[in-house]
Amino acid sequence: MSDLIAQNLATIRHRIAQACEKAGRAETDVSLVAVSKFHPIESVEAALKAGQRLFGENRVQEAASKFPELRKSFPDLRLHIIGGLQTNKATDACQIADMIESLDRPSLSDAIEKGVQKAGRLPELLVQVNTGDEPQKSGVPREEADAFIEASLERFGAKIRGLMCIPPEDEDPAPHFRLLRDMSERHGLPVLSMGMSADFETAIAENATLVRVGTAIFGARPAPQS
Repeated sequence: MSDLIAQNLATIRHRIAQACEKAGRAETDVSLVAVSKFHPIESVEAALKAGQRLFGENRVQEAASKFPELRKSFPDLRLHIIGGLQTNKATDACQIADMIESLDRPSLSDAIEKGVQKAGRLPELLVQVNTGDEPQKSGVPREEADAFIEASLERFGAKIRGLMCIPPEDEDPAPHFRLLRDMSERHGLPVLSMGMSADFETAIAENATLVRVGTAIFGARPAPQS
């Protein structure tokens, strides 16, 4: 398993480098978020031993079961919460995460603000935009996004680092990535988290700075534990 994960990581890094070269960008402009949700701690440790330091988890409780222990041996690892975040998990997310990529509504902003008081720390934040206005997905609707970003900047200041999106599965992702890029430029935000296993090269061409890759590194996800 360790050898396969290391090989997969090397392949993804090579593809990132190629996509950056094709887009006329420096390879250092793009960071890989290894999405380890539903995968065991042993898989994360194998990726760490292969040099990966940035990980993404959807569930705060699952992240809390893996990463505090791993930080003892790998203190430079970074953890992003990338899934829709429930308000009652905001304090735990503030305690464990280096970045929350899924800020998308005023009630969550309120919960994070309260969570900071309890946790004593505020992670970096990305505003998640629902670029396809899909009712089943997290993310602030497109027409509300600019106002929400402005309000979030007023509230959290420089901790708002950028934007995140997950385009509809059945559409060309490029227009969604462009929409997010243009929105980030309007607000002077440097971080763009967009692109996953199937489309991260397209995202890099549209100025992604974070790409989130899970299956291509760790393989098919095990069934989530209830």
